[in-house]
Order: sequence, then C-alpha cells, then structure tokens
Amino acid sequence: MAIPLEDNVSDIIGKAQRGLGLDDQALADRMKIPLDQLEGVKKVAGVEPALVRKLAEALGLGGLALTRLAEGKYEPFAKPPTAGFFMANTPYGDVHVNAYLIWDTRSGLAAAFDTGADAAPLIDEIKANNLTLQDIYLTHTHADHVMELDRLREPFVGSIGVHVAEAEAGVIPDAAAFAPGVTFSLGRLNIETRDTSGHSAGGVSYHIHGLDAPLVIVGDALFAGSVGGIGSDYKAALKRIRDNILSGQDNTNIAPGHGPMTTVKAEKENNPFFPEFRRTVAQGI
Repeated sequence: MAIPLEDNVSDIIGKAQRGLGLDDQALADRMKIPLDQLEGVKKVAGVEPALVRKLAEALGLGGLALTRLAEGKYEPFAKPPTAGFFMANTPYGDVHVNAYLIWDTRSGLAAAFDTGADAAPLIDEIKANNLTLQDIYLTHTHADHVMELDRLREPFVGSIGVHVAEAEAGVIPDAAAFAPGVTFSLGRLNIETRDTSGHSAGGVSYHIHGLDAPLVIVGDALFAGSVGGIGSDYKAALKRIRDNILSGQDNTNIAPGHGPMTTVKAEKENNPFFPEFRRTVAQGI
C-alpha cells in the first residue's frame, strides 16, 4: 500500500502562514480580498485560478503546484537503492513516522537513521541480513524520531555510536555531537552531513554516497510536496533546504521523516514552497 502524502493543501497554507507570521486578516489584506472570502480561497480546489495564484503569491508558494496538490494530482516517484537500504514506516498516534537503515553490502556494517515509533522493523532487518549495527544517526531529536533508541540498541553487542548535530547536543545524553559538514564512514559508504535546521534547531540531512542510487535522508526538513513546520527564521530555513537538499542531482532519492519517498526532480517541479525551480524550467534557464 502506497504511503500517503504527509500534508494536504490546508497544512501547506498553514505552514506558510505561520512561517511568514501572517494571520488570516493579514493574509486577506495582502491579497486585497475581504476576510470572509479567504476561507473559501484557502480550500483552493474549485476556486477561481486567479485567486489561487493570488493566494500562492501572497504566501510565496507556487500556484500550479498548490493546485495540483489540492486536486490530488501529485504522486511522488522514487527509485531507492536496490541493495543496502531499508525503510520502516511505523504508526505514531494518527500519523506514521519513517526510519531508515543503510549498510555496506560487502562488510555488513550498518547504520540506522532515527528509530521510528517502533524499532522492531529495523531490528528484524538487521538480523535477517546478519548485519552489524555500527551507528545511529539522528536527523533531529523530536520524540517520534528517537523514542525507540534504547530498544534499537539493546539486542546488539558492542558499542553503537549515536550521532546528533551539535545544536541539539545534550538532548540525548550519550550521543556524540557533530557540526554539520563532516563526513562519516560506514565500510565503503560515506555519509555526508549538511545543515537543514529550521524544523528543529539541529536538523541535519545525510547524503549517502556509495549505494547503487543517490540518497539523502532528510528527517522533517522536507516532505514530498511540503516541508516540516518551520518554527523560526523561515526564509533562511527554506534556503538551507534549497542549498543542502535540492541542489543535488535530479535523480537523488529523498527519504523524509514522514510520508512517501520522493526525488530532487519531483520536488523541484511540484513542491509549492520552491516555485523558483518551476520558473527556471519555464524560462529555459
């Protein structure tokens, strides 16, 4: 069964409003429409296209991408690595959370990325492939991504390193803090770290080099068709996503913390938070 998109159009509009600090009255004023008209416009589907474009422009979003999402026309497509890669999608309240496992197929050395809300699928995959869990890398320290940390480590012998960006050092007492920009090794694989903070203070993305398909594990920085909620410094956070995730080659698989996997190409063409990429394509630049 396909994993549904994490955000609907109302979620996307709400995240953009909060990021820009616009309440409904301020948004209506920016659009130059009456407040009582705004509620209908925010539903997007079936609304006059000119008003949708006006809404999108007021929020810095892509109007066409927003409309496609509202109409259910965006279905992200990814072609993840065929070997040395596993995705776990586990329930957490009324949502699901993703965690990932990668490994060097020659040495059997493995690394987990977040724990999900249930570590059992990761543990089972490690045992089924006779892997050695060497490290656990955290995209950020929100509860749904770290709650199974002890359970994930418990079945395996030896010291398993836990790594977290220095901006969230101390949240996990025994985790080793690092400054994004460093690269870790896992057998023949390299794990490049990049700063994608915004959803959380220490949000980091991991670019995996050496698998049979390009992959970046992004936590809640970016979702298929959306972004994670950005608490502060909204425009700077979007720039970090643009520079440190969407700057990758188009066929790079994006593994988010919630929702389905996607690709750099799919998000450049369909994510309403980054309309500049569609403008570039349209202009032939």
